[in-house]
Amino acid sequence: MVGKYLALFGLALVASTGTWAAEEDVFEWGDGDFAEELRRHDNTLVMFYAPWCGHCKRLKPEYAKAAELLRGSDPPITLAKVDCTEAGKDTCNKYSVSGYPTLKIFAKDELVNDYNGPREAAGIAKYMRGQVGPASKELKTLAAFEEFLNSDEISVVGFFEKDDSPLSAAFHNVAKKLREKVRFGHTIAKEVLEKEGLENNIVIFRPKVLQNKFEPSKQVYEGGDSISEVSAFIKQNYYGLVGVRTRDNAGEFKNPLIVAYYAVDYVKNPKGTNYWRNRIMKVAKDFAKEYDYTFAISSKDEFQHELNEFGIDFVKGDKPVILARDERNQKFALQEEFSLEAFEIFLNDLQAGSLEPYQKSEPIPEDNSGSVKVAVAKNFDEVVTNNGKDTLIEFYAPWCGHCKKLAPIFDELGDKLVDEDVEIVKFDATANDVPQPYEVRGFPTLFWVPKDSKDSPVKYEGGRDLDDFVKYIAKHATNPLKGYDRSGKPTKAPQDEL
Repeated sequence: MVGKYLALFGLALVASTGTWAAEEDVFEWGDGDFAEELRRHDNTLVMFYAPWCGHCKRLKPEYAKAAELLRGSDPPITLAKVDCTEAGKDTCNKYSVSGYPTLKIFAKDELVNDYNGPREAAGIAKYMRGQVGPASKELKTLAAFEEFLNSDEISVVGFFEKDDSPLSAAFHNVAKKLREKVRFGHTIAKEVLEKEGLENNIVIFRPKVLQNKFEPSKQVYEGGDSISEVSAFIKQNYYGLVGVRTRDNAGEFKNPLIVAYYAVDYVKNPKGTNYWRNRIMKVAKDFAKEYDYTFAISSKDEFQHELNEFGIDFVKGDKPVILARDERNQKFALQEEFSLEAFEIFLNDLQAGSLEPYQKSEPIPEDNSGSVKVAVAKNFDEVVTNNGKDTLIEFYAPWCGHCKKLAPIFDELGDKLVDEDVEIVKFDATANDVPQPYEVRGFPTLFWVPKDSKDSPVKYEGGRDLDDFVKYIAKHATNPLKGYDRSGKPTKAPQDEL
């Protein structure tokens, strides 16, 4: 049976003495009882699924764990599921379920909105707590305050003599905006204010598991009454000197970012996890504020995909691997085995700009004389940025069907424009780091890069037939093309064949 759990920054920290949460914690409803059951529950998250769906199978155990974490929530939160292939067909049709799994949030039998939160247990639980009840819990007694802080989550508490003060208004406004990410409480209880020696303040409290000698266990707000100041204080200080970075909260950690990857595990080995975290903090404390660096620790297993981006397929041993991204998103890695001295030298070299950025890159092609040039990370400046020509570049993936369909058209385009002041380029975005300022979120992605504005590429949104490309390039070329007018029509008829 699952024992106590730790919900730390959305990370599932479940201390177990046996198996995971039983699936019985999740209700199964069908057409006959769906509406009636919804009315019996104040807040319900419903998963509409199909038994054969692979994504549903992967979500199923996380969903059951989330139900366990939400047991006893105040206000109550219920998790349920509906089989869209059997007993719940009509219900799924009623709510326009067209893909699996689809998750929706209900208040009684009223649909509130679609669920767009995390898909792991603690993330689901935290997201749902943020959807129901007040954004900030009122702590009416000293006992309630102490119980609130007896948690393994970071807590933000507002202390107010009057709950209608300007600071209180700003606090509650921010709580509503950040309720899905931050745990808020507030109090006007005199006994609490006297015990804490506070009367109009906001405080970030760090849980015992994260307390250390390198930073205070609580941080008191010292700004004004504006919403922006309160929000900035919480966002800047919430995770502390070295935050615990998870898949759920990774987007909250901004560059320049230094991450230590190792066996982060606050369930099985909290002491060992904090041993390395404290060593990271010992060095980080001198760099975080002075250079505005963000520091974090992450599980090497949970973030193997990020290690892969630095060419690291496997982490040997117990010591942390240190990886960094600067404000330009360039990548840097501590090459030596971790030690306090090596880490400090790395940070000093990073600040001095004396480190060589890591680039994931294919080898530079030995022969790049084709009408469509091949760019890789190592030759991007030469082939694109400094080529002195207008450039149309395609970022592609070898496995992408749309890219394969485009390939012969792109080759033909290169042949047609081989004598023009235009370069046609392709770039495998799966085997090479995509340089800034290009943003590639799908394949193929194409950019038009004028020769006099290389720092301002324009995303190509036109058609993908040969004539579409020719017309676009003819219209947008810095100098008129030799073979086409601005409308894309040939300027001279092809010679008759002899």
